[in-house]
Amino acid sequence: MSSSSGGFYIRRYQPQQGTWGKLTAPGSLVRRLDWQLLLAAIALSVIGSALVWSATRVRDDIGEGFLFRHVMFTAIGLALMAGTVWLGHRTLRGAVPFLYAASVLLIILVLTPLGVTINGSHAWLSLGGGFTVQPSEFTKITIILGMAMILAARVDAGDREHPDHRTVLQALGLATLPILIIMLMPDLGSVMVIAMAILGVLLASGASNRWVIGLVSAAVGGAVVIVSLGMLDEYQVARFAAFANPALDPAGVGYNTNQARIAIGSGGALGKGLGEGSQTTGQFVPEQQTDFIFTVAGEELGFVGAGLILVLIGVVLWRACRIAQHASDLYGTIVAAGIIAWLGFQSFENIGMALGIMPVAGLPLPFVSYGGSSMFAVWIAVGLLQSIAVQRPMSA
Repeated sequence: MSSSSGGFYIRRYQPQQGTWGKLTAPGSLVRRLDWQLLLAAIALSVIGSALVWSATRVRDDIGEGFLFRHVMFTAIGLALMAGTVWLGHRTLRGAVPFLYAASVLLIILVLTPLGVTINGSHAWLSLGGGFTVQPSEFTKITIILGMAMILAARVDAGDREHPDHRTVLQALGLATLPILIIMLMPDLGSVMVIAMAILGVLLASGASNRWVIGLVSAAVGGAVVIVSLGMLDEYQVARFAAFANPALDPAGVGYNTNQARIAIGSGGALGKGLGEGSQTTGQFVPEQQTDFIFTVAGEELGFVGAGLILVLIGVVLWRACRIAQHASDLYGTIVAAGIIAWLGFQSFENIGMALGIMPVAGLPLPFVSYGGSSMFAVWIAVGLLQSIAVQRPMSA
């Protein structure tokens, strides 16, 4: 109780907020995070851990080391997401030139004696101790950030309503160099994902539709030329041949997809139970902890479990679309759109090749498949989405 001018008034007690109180107060960082996006991505990684364990538990080389590494990769990915949110996508905008140069240098190193070949693709750098890194995974991020920076610069400054043709050419030029280097590896799967991300970026930027139509036409024409000139490696031609004719050499090039369909089809509605799948336990499906992990879900978790994975991926993409829609600037919208195109197409391609409706391209299932480079990249992408979400207007 205090006095003022001879009168009295009661001072209302206001307890001081602790650290947690500040973090959870209205308008705080924790409140502004997109929790539906975050929880869906975490759920996918948890399911992925169970599937990786089941797919590798009978292996003689590493055994449960796969599960330990997968959990470790996920934990590091979450830390990278937190660091990305803390830095903010706008801060990273200023670092794009450095990040782009670093990513290009790394993919160039893959073409040197430092690079190693895994499953026919010379796309990896050896770090020693059995660890490798695939630089093209991080190149997806830098291309999206770099193109967004160029396309949004004059629009966000208020000079233009849409990127002009010169600006679009500059953005496409930035993406061309790393794409050409990745094609030399060759890593056709990553090129396909990057191409889809570029289309998503251009569509979100408001660039003329003529660019999108022209790029699609050029991609189709380029594919025809590449095949006609025999520029694809033999194993890549074999994969496309097996996709076009599933009955072609079922014990050879068609083996993967045939065994994948058998595994998924045998799961039924509820599956055989985690760790109980005969195709999975017998190691009939190659690379089932990475590229073909969806076959483990289909066989052991059944239609319900595999459907849950699809629903969770749908939640991630839905929340990403909401973030893109309510971004406070064009730069944020473009970055979010590029990530949507990347994660959406890569998920479709991975699941599609397990079902036999897409050619085998050696792409992991985001958040689910075993692999450090992919896990780090997709969680950085989530961090970028969360950064865009927390910096949007409160009313959104």
